[in-house]
Amino acid sequence: MKIITYNVNGLRAAASKGLPEWLAQENPDVLCLQETKLQPEQYPAEAFEALGYKAYLYSAQKKGYSGVAILTRREPDHVEYGMGLEAYDYEGRFIRADYGDLSVVSVYHPSGSSGDERQAFKMVWLEEFQHYVTELRKTRPNLVLCGDYNICHQPIDIHDPVRNATNSGFLPEEREWMTRFLSAGFTDSFRTLYPDKQEYTWWSYRFNSRAKNKGWRIDYCMVTESVVPMLRNARILNDAVHSDHCPMELEIEELEK
Repeated sequence: MKIITYNVNGLRAAASKGLPEWLAQENPDVLCLQETKLQPEQYPAEAFEALGYKAYLYSAQKKGYSGVAILTRREPDHVEYGMGLEAYDYEGRFIRADYGDLSVVSVYHPSGSSGDERQAFKMVWLEEFQHYVTELRKTRPNLVLCGDYNICHQPIDIHDPVRNATNSGFLPEEREWMTRFLSAGFTDSFRTLYPDKQEYTWWSYRFNSRAKNKGWRIDYCMVTESVVPMLRNARILNDAVHSDHCPMELEIEELEK
């Protein structure tokens, strides 16, 4: 099973920059999207349905903001919209598709870069998210949690760890949360397979950052421990340029029942 996660920073904008053509080449079974920034009636269905993808959209109540989606060529057994937590579901940040014993999630963690209020919102979200997926794991143990986590974990994950140490996304409390999250039975698939690779998934639009590769690795495919034996590969697809993020791909081999 080939899964790709991609913060598209506006799905319609990404589609106009060649996303469907790129998708036809990559041909994943499941595409997890974040920051779709559209309402369901604005979804450019024709371009993606022509490639065989059915879309499950979970949009923010606020127009042009946030939103997650799962595009899939395989019919899921069940799709769950949101976490049942109004403050977060209002912003369209979590959607889950179940395929047999495997569950694939597209999640968009809040950014705290706009100020103290959103940073506080983010820190509460992180605890709520961990609690939710820990409970979910009891009934759906095989989880693939794809998305934009808006956190770099270690210095290897960011181009300038010293000067970014006081910036949201690399704050000590955010990094500490991720350490706790990983130690609670979740695995960073890319870092597990490639402990020394320094690759990024996001670059600021400012300062010619992408051309200089001054980036951050904030997009992940996290998996539960039971999925680790299924991992075949994890790749960052940094040639894709439809967004300020690039996609990450995960290949897993579904185990026989």
